[in-house]
Amino acid sequence: MAHRRNGLPQGPQGSPAGGWLQELLLGLRGVGRSLRIWRSVLQLLLGLWWDSADWTYPGGVTPERRERRQRRRARWLTAELLGLGSAFIKLGQLLSARPDVLPAGWVEELAHLQDRVPAFSFAVAQQLLEQELGERVAEIIDIEEQPLGAASLAQVHRASLRSGRQVVFKIQRPGLERIFRLDLEVMQQVAAVLQRHPRWGVGRDWVGIAQECRRVLLRELDFRLEAEHAARFRQQFLDDAGIRIPAVVWELSSRRVLCLDYLPGIKITDRPALVAAGIDPAAVAEKGAASYLQQLVRFGFFHADPHPGNLAVAADGALIYYDFGMMGQISQRLRSRLGRMVTAAAARDASALVAELQAAGVIATGIDVGPVRRLVRVMLTDALTPPFSANVIEKLSGDLYDLVYGQPFRLPSELIFVMRALSTFEGVGRSLDPGFSLVAIARPYLLPLMTSSGGTSDLINQLGRQAAEVGSRALGIPRRLEESLARIEQGDLQVQIRAGETDRLLRRLALSQQSSGQSVLLGALAVSAALLAASSNPVLSAIPLAAGVPVGLGWLRLQARLQRDGRLEKLPGAEGGGN
Repeated sequence: MAHRRNGLPQGPQGSPAGGWLQELLLGLRGVGRSLRIWRSVLQLLLGLWWDSADWTYPGGVTPERRERRQRRRARWLTAELLGLGSAFIKLGQLLSARPDVLPAGWVEELAHLQDRVPAFSFAVAQQLLEQELGERVAEIIDIEEQPLGAASLAQVHRASLRSGRQVVFKIQRPGLERIFRLDLEVMQQVAAVLQRHPRWGVGRDWVGIAQECRRVLLRELDFRLEAEHAARFRQQFLDDAGIRIPAVVWELSSRRVLCLDYLPGIKITDRPALVAAGIDPAAVAEKGAASYLQQLVRFGFFHADPHPGNLAVAADGALIYYDFGMMGQISQRLRSRLGRMVTAAAARDASALVAELQAAGVIATGIDVGPVRRLVRVMLTDALTPPFSANVIEKLSGDLYDLVYGQPFRLPSELIFVMRALSTFEGVGRSLDPGFSLVAIARPYLLPLMTSSGGTSDLINQLGRQAAEVGSRALGIPRRLEESLARIEQGDLQVQIRAGETDRLLRRLALSQQSSGQSVLLGALAVSAALLAASSNPVLSAIPLAAGVPVGLGWLRLQARLQRDGRLEKLPGAEGGGN
């Protein structure tokens, strides 16, 4: 359908009274919007309170029942965010990269959040193009009425330019910034309420998270930033014929309109179509993995949302990337730190890996790292022992999320986006080739990462420092032995023993004793109620029954604690103590 510059209906010139009425209507809509958001927040808080109460589970609470209810609650939240619209859809996508804030089940559900919504009218799209581009809109000679895709922020239309260039226009939804700012203001208020909660606010900076969301979401409204991301990403692969990124048409782009070259392709997960086109799906998976590892190791600037909708395959087998609104960047400091983490992980040295995490500020200092070290060791042993399973990155991500949530440390957002992007791409690779293994392909790319902090000279310096440290300690051994012997002879040496396993056993013993005592008390109350019920005044049986309610609730809480401690003890390596 040809693009029409003229003939669009013009709105009536608003009178002062009409403007006042419009402002009033906008204000009323804003109040209604705020009430809608707060209703959802209160529903969520009430649901979380209900889920946390053991007495709400008929037949008793079990970890499986609690997990099922949490899954249902997470699915409800995902649907609610979709109903609330653009800002909250983006909020859910950002929270899906915060395993330190939400449990792994919630993160997994929110990661499936897709923001496909009905398209707005073609007449509105034309009007927005004219407003944003002005006279430059004359370069467009034809634009398709049916959009190629529609999302919460924008929709995409294919078009032809006077030069013959085939392009696509990403057009932002009208009035989106005003709605965003209103929603973000309510988010700030909700964050302040959560921060003051005695349980949900502990160890989490909800206000800081809300401020970071505000910054990120308002930046996404400026398509000029996405244009810069696309241009930078394309520059990285200019010399690689197997990777294609659409070029930006700068003269037809603005804050609310982005114009890119039209690059058609087969959806990357459409395996039958790829085979029909004579393209080897396994080769596509390997090419994509190689390009992704280059982004992380060589460039430090990567596509943070490689889901199937943002990847396609050209007719000649080249891989095409779309949508550059969510990009990630790895700082040089983190890249150097990651190199040492990869070295420790390759050696399965849990102690060294935990030390690197502490040095990076991921793990708080002054805490008992024994449990963390044991979990890291289990994670390394299960996931990094050959032969590698096909979903090794997904398993690592799941273990990492379980390790982070509720613990006294936080992962950098850069690292979280890396793990989520790798996990997403691993799933894409397995859809193309069931035997796809990202870890196996990654081996040649890990060597540069391991030496990225300074190459051979840095390795030699590190070895020299370690040799000097070992030599210094060896020379000091005789003196320290002599001092220790002297202190033993004088009776000044005190030996401190940390018995973590003994403490845990004593705690379980104390809980078991409390549980036994409450069981006896419940039995006595039940017998009393039965005797009183058979007496001449059966109404009195209500007294021991009423007294048994708080005792029964306390007994249920003790059983939950005993089950939780039992699951921790069953972790592989838990019986070995802290190392």
